[in-house]
Amino acid sequence: MSRHGGRGWHGRVFAVAVGVTAAATATALWTAGAGSAEGHSARDTAAHSTAPADRAPAKVSVDIAHASDHGARGVNITIDDGPDPTWTPQVLKVLKENGVKATFCMVGTQAEAHPDLVKAVLADGHRLCDHTVSHDVTMDKKSEAYQSQQILDAERMITKASGGVRPQYYRAPGGAFTPYSRDLAASRGMRPLGWNVDTKDFEHPGTAAIVATVKREISNGPTVLFHDAGGDRSETVEALRQLLPWFKEQGYSFGFPVR
Repeated sequence: MSRHGGRGWHGRVFAVAVGVTAAATATALWTAGAGSAEGHSARDTAAHSTAPADRAPAKVSVDIAHASDHGARGVNITIDDGPDPTWTPQVLKVLKENGVKATFCMVGTQAEAHPDLVKAVLADGHRLCDHTVSHDVTMDKKSEAYQSQQILDAERMITKASGGVRPQYYRAPGGAFTPYSRDLAASRGMRPLGWNVDTKDFEHPGTAAIVATVKREISNGPTVLFHDAGGDRSETVEALRQLLPWFKEQGYSFGFPVR
């Protein structure tokens, strides 16, 4: 999600994560895990989640991804901050109705609290993205040990909640990437993930404003940022309901960010 302040929900997430942070800061690297998810279907995801737990994931590019694997007319729908028991199921319903796959950037504590939703995301053929433990948008000002804890503990939480499927991307909260965090994520097989279109749905601008922003800014690039947690996301759900058919009418197809 984009960098912004004053959101009470993220303050509560940070409070929940304090215990995790204190316990894990001394551990700079976490090396256990399971197989990575590849492909565009739940069957493919399952097939790629069976690698031995002690096999290190293949390193990917450290460059921040924006492009779509569907080429110049591809669109990447990305959903941040969940999963949330109220809004994630509604987002999943709209995506399924339109035959669209998306990338869900999950906060570690949210994934840990709602493993059923993490599994539901995968069952529908979507991909997972590490969005840190506590959604700290000032991570780029913090120590490398802190950045490591935030990224690797979230990877562990998401992988456990998913039943063994690793996140394929890492999105820094607020875009607070550092060379260190990008390299660390890439070494764990998680491509750093940016965005081209910020819907600013977290500001509750109204459905019409969200739709207008996307239509106006999609020429900037294919990766569009929405949210499924952190507050009332009814505007986001309705905006997706309107935008997904519109993209198809304009000749776009839906893909995943390049890895």
